[in-house]
Amino acid sequence: MQPRIVEIRRNVLEKNDQLAHDLRDRFEEAGVLAVNLVSSPGAGKTALLEETLRRLAPQARVAALVGDLATENDAIRLARSGAPVRQIETGTMCHLEADIVARYLDGWELDELDFLFIENVGNLVCPADYDLGERLRVVLLSVTEGEDKPRKYPPLFNSADVAIITKVDIAGAVEFDRETAIASLRAVRPNIKIFETSVRTGAGIDEWIGYLVEQRKRMENT
Repeated sequence: MQPRIVEIRRNVLEKNDQLAHDLRDRFEEAGVLAVNLVSSPGAGKTALLEETLRRLAPQARVAALVGDLATENDAIRLARSGAPVRQIETGTMCHLEADIVARYLDGWELDELDFLFIENVGNLVCPADYDLGERLRVVLLSVTEGEDKPRKYPPLFNSADVAIITKVDIAGAVEFDRETAIASLRAVRPNIKIFETSVRTGAGIDEWIGYLVEQRKRMENT
């Protein structure tokens, strides 16, 4: 990589980190638990988020920002939960950045929210470097993707607080090796919290929701 490119990249990341720090302060001051959802395309982020919003909405104030290269399909789908949802179309950008998140929050009163979910662009590379001010970074791994994904993309998995294995209802059909997948996750991030879920059957969803509620309570008490 050329020195000039390295310098530009460093400046971009430093600017993003400062903006993310400011966002984190805003979220914490308002009492909002911000959750950054990251995964490869097709891992089930939108399905999990739709179910999460649906289950949390009766007991908490929730909202979501949804990042995609194009279309408002996911935002339209998530809006069925009744939660406020905004679509971020990134064009050619393969990730969200802190300044984009800040712009799309404009007009929302953060102190009127309990949870803010940020569905990142489907990508296991670029989002690893960009802090969005979130309290929790959650990476999804579908049983259809292969057990060695964490070892292939260590920066993203190493930066995550939580890993969610999705679509476990079809694990047998795709010959998913659960023990190998968990070993891969632990090899990259030894203390990562792991959930095994299926939106179709409901497996693991109660535990996931309970974890989110517990994390927000902890946030209130700090």
